Amino acid sequence: MQTFGIGLAGMGNVGTGVFKHLTQNRALLRERLGYELAVRRVAVRDVEKNRGVEIPRELLTTDAQSLLDDPGIHMVVELIGGKEESLRLMLGAIERKKIVVTGNKALLAERGKEIFEAAFAHKVPVFFEAAVGGGIPIIKSIREAFIGNHIQSIHGIVNGTSNYILTRMTEAGMGFSEALAEAQAAGYAEADPSLDVNGGDAAHKAIILASLAYGFWVPEGNVFVEGIEKLTASDIQFARKMGYRIKLLATIKAHEDGAGIEVRVHPTLIPETHVLASVNGVFNAMAVRGDVVGETLFYGKGAGQDATASA
Repeated sequence: MQTFGIGLAGMGNVGTGVFKHLTQNRALLRERLGYELAVRRVAVRDVEKNRGVEIPRELLTTDAQSLLDDPGIHMVVELIGGKEESLRLMLGAIERKKIVVTGNKALLAERGKEIFEAAFAHKVPVFFEAAVGGGIPIIKSIREAFIGNHIQSIHGIVNGTSNYILTRMTEAGMGFSEALAEAQAAGYAEADPSLDVNGGDAAHKAIILASLAYGFWVPEGNVFVEGIEKLTASDIQFARKMGYRIKLLATIKAHEDGAGIEVRVHPTLIPETHVLASVNGVFNAMAVRGDVVGETLFYGKGAGQDATASA
């Protein structure tokens, strides 16, 4: 049986999950793929750090370049985050004809055109299922399952942190600051939650979905973005009295006259009878409408070590 070598760049929460589940499900993957998947090298910043999983010491390195130079590595999984270092790693892997896997939505939204042009030129695939929707297979569905459809619209709750905050504001009557503090204490929000609460993270994901649905990259500056920071408990209560829930919604929509598309992210009044209104906590959901398939719904965990590692 052939062995397929993998190089992991980054060993944070998601990287740890990827290594753990590649190890635990190694036999299952071997049976389904007909290949032995082997992690050949793991690039980290600190080789001494305890990550909660047993990693053979000889696999660890602080030199990410070594993943590119190793002929035994056929796939580079980029889990560093950030932009410049990750971009250099991905382009370097593509130039060496190594498959790239990434969940870096900010980088894809900003530099996706450059990355995929390089991938096309070198005939190397780039996979990015983990960039949108956590464990929900939305990328694969739009790329493959809906290929016979004109995508008419996508409406999605794609940021779990903001959805958790809005859920707590709705169910417990909390103010924004109190709900954010609870989300941080529970580990659902970062110490700096700016991109989650100001709509930036959802906008990155919306740009990626729009590129798949319509075949071109929407400039970030052309996307209308409004976050949830200014929402108050009174706003939530007023919406409920009218029969609505407030959700941070990403909308990707084709104009009926075919003249263009719109991509926007902002708090939205959703009727309590609509299925998206019942998506609570850190869960994500996306409603995709195609001209042939009609309305479809995707629901699942939008973040977290296991869900993202699965993607």
